[in-house]
Amino acid sequence: MAEQDFGTGCPAPRGRTRHRGRARSGAALATAGLAFLAVLAPTPSAAGGGEPRPLVPARFVPGPCPTTPEPVPGRCGYLEVPENRARRGGRTVRLTVAIVPAASGRPAADPVVFMTGGPGADAISDIPFLIDSGVNRDRDLIVMAQRGTLHSRPNLACPEVDRFYAEAVGLRYDAPATGRRLVRATRACRDRLTASGVDLSAYNTTENAADFADLRRALGIERWNVYGYSYGTDLALTHLRRHPWGVRSVAIDSVVPPQVVSLPWTWDSAREGITAVFAACAAQPRCAHRYPDLRRTLTEQVRRLEARPLTVMAAPPSGGAPVRVVLDGGALVNLLVANAVPAVDVPAALDELAHGNPERFARARAAGATPVVGEFAHGLTQSVACAEWVPGYSRADLLRAGRRAFPGWPDSVLAQAPQLPFEHDVCRVWNVPDRTAVQRVTTTSAVPALVLSGTFDAKTGARWGAYAARTLSRSTTVRIPGIGHWVVPQSPCAQRVLASFLTRPTGPDTRCVAGLAPKPFTITPPPETA
Repeated sequence: MAEQDFGTGCPAPRGRTRHRGRARSGAALATAGLAFLAVLAPTPSAAGGGEPRPLVPARFVPGPCPTTPEPVPGRCGYLEVPENRARRGGRTVRLTVAIVPAASGRPAADPVVFMTGGPGADAISDIPFLIDSGVNRDRDLIVMAQRGTLHSRPNLACPEVDRFYAEAVGLRYDAPATGRRLVRATRACRDRLTASGVDLSAYNTTENAADFADLRRALGIERWNVYGYSYGTDLALTHLRRHPWGVRSVAIDSVVPPQVVSLPWTWDSAREGITAVFAACAAQPRCAHRYPDLRRTLTEQVRRLEARPLTVMAAPPSGGAPVRVVLDGGALVNLLVANAVPAVDVPAALDELAHGNPERFARARAAGATPVVGEFAHGLTQSVACAEWVPGYSRADLLRAGRRAFPGWPDSVLAQAPQLPFEHDVCRVWNVPDRTAVQRVTTTSAVPALVLSGTFDAKTGARWGAYAARTLSRSTTVRIPGIGHWVVPQSPCAQRVLASFLTRPTGPDTRCVAGLAPKPFTITPPPETA
């Protein structure tokens, strides 16, 4: 089980390189909650053009920056907001805020606010990637920990789930027994969090978007620019739809359209990203000659490993003693979706696997054996996924989507959503209300938008960027060839496009894209001559 970003079932190991690829409650209760939220955050048309004031004002309190491996180069504090805006007088949550000054001596007045992925990732740890990408070149950069994440209080971390994932590298990925262990770990986390008073139903994208609206008001910012990636695009589009006031521009990177995201949707993205890698190899003569028909090779290996899993010892990439690793068909697929093996090495890795050498995939799987326990907020992942992504689609729907994407693969593999295994069972124990009525909604806006996608992205397929842009009337859509999930930190061209967009949102300079092509793939000697 591999890297989490779009809402995957497991987090990435935190030893990232600087340029990484990076049962329901009653219907009456749900209806009452949704009605209140509609009053609290009306749509622009219902608001009569004026920005509504929250019933419970938020407050920003200056304070020290959190201790991080790379010190935060700016000033910090926390935003205090209601945990559940539908419950007046209830608990509050505290969200760490970092304000990184612009590199320019004459910054623009409108800052950039960043919305990270996951859901459940630590936004504060993304600051070095954002600075390296030049996001704060001409504007201050504001980064806030989303509710429930590492630098917020309460923190919805699940050490029980982290420990499960560390053990899971030595288990069959999609075996029922593995699913039962995941459900037990999830239940233990839920029981602990609810016993401490956490209202799990309040950790959702609607409340998350309202937190950012409160942040802008609390900081006294008239206009800002929103930049989100992965789940952060779901959040950014929700923020734009529900809180459009003060939004100068929106940049979304590796797009998750809120109106379509679901478990079956993950198979569509997996097919698009994996197929794009194979097509790029076929377009390079040396790669095409050395690794013909990669799709057939992958199908053969998925079927072979699912029938007879490999058990090997492999050393984690971060170092340490070798660990026991099991490679079955589900594990192989999820390593590819997570970009756990760099795309340029995928054809070579599949060819080596077909000839009895699983080392590249085994080492990638072994990385999951060394998670940073307590760093990733699995609780936010499940509160969002179980309320917004899972309802409305059955296990049979998921299996049908998998069969359409990859005909001929074993049903045991296709029955589990990429990056979200056993999610129907997990959601049964997480038990939060269905929120699809307010969240599975299209964002329509004339705010200038930049839509960035990587053609190799198997988590959030590139075509979904263009799909989201259809209702963003002043949008610019850019596809970066040969790049996977989270485009900007990996692509100097995308960095230039984003900088240009922030300067001139209605006319960004995209000329650098025309000359781009995927990098050459790794070519290894054929087995007989090695």
